[in-house]
Amino acid sequence: MPYQPGLHILAEFSAADIGSLSSSAACKIFFNKIIARYSLEKVGEVYHDFDGAGFTAVVCLTESHLSIHTWPEFNLATFDIFLSNYQKDNTEKVRLIYTDVLNFFEGVEIKKTELVR
Repeated sequence: MPYQPGLHILAEFSAADIGSLSSSAACKIFFNKIIARYSLEKVGEVYHDFDGAGFTAVVCLTESHLSIHTWPEFNLATFDIFLSNYQKDNTEKVRLIYTDVLNFFEGVEIKKTELVR
């Protein structure tokens, strides 16, 4: 059977509290918790808060990555996660992490695309 790289979810959502989209501090703590909860391995990260409000973050994982970009002035965030299936099938982890992210931001999904790679 040929190798199937994994599931990549790309999504847009709004948040119940736009304050959660304004600064990366709480998101960084949350991302670290889910990385530990799902036994992922972080190899690098960048968090950047924009003047005024909003942030962007990319976390590189040995399994691949997760990222978020926010626009609190529009109550909008984009999020994506991809985990490789190289050593095990991570499909369910990708879906669970996406659900955790929506729950953390009390998000309302606007659009979601699932790419099976």
